[in-house]
Amino acid sequence: MTDSTTPAELADTYFRSWLARDFDTLRAVLDDDCTFRGPLGTADDADTCVTGLRGMSRVLEDVVVRHRFVDGDDVLTWFDLYTTGAPAAPTANWMHTRGGRIVRIQVTFDPRPLLVTPQ
Repeated sequence: MTDSTTPAELADTYFRSWLARDFDTLRAVLDDDCTFRGPLGTADDADTCVTGLRGMSRVLEDVVVRHRFVDGDDVLTWFDLYTTGAPAAPTANWMHTRGGRIVRIQVTFDPRPLLVTPQ
């Protein structure tokens, strides 16, 4: 990505790459020091972020974006997270960008349906 890549374009590439399991492109939009905070994990650098997203992709079926809000260098994406064996999870993903890269990702959703083991 370049410095002229918009925050909305970064968010679009992030989600599109994650769904396509194109982790090289996904890694390219993350700053080396990108941090991630979410209900299922944390990461303090881009490579650890990609490792976590790669793990989550094993159960990922789809991401249906309901709305994207852009405010300067911040992007909030509201979406339904579809995973195997659980109902869709309404999810908020807040990204902060700088210099054409994503530098911080904060995600929130109710993880309980994903953590329940079938009887």
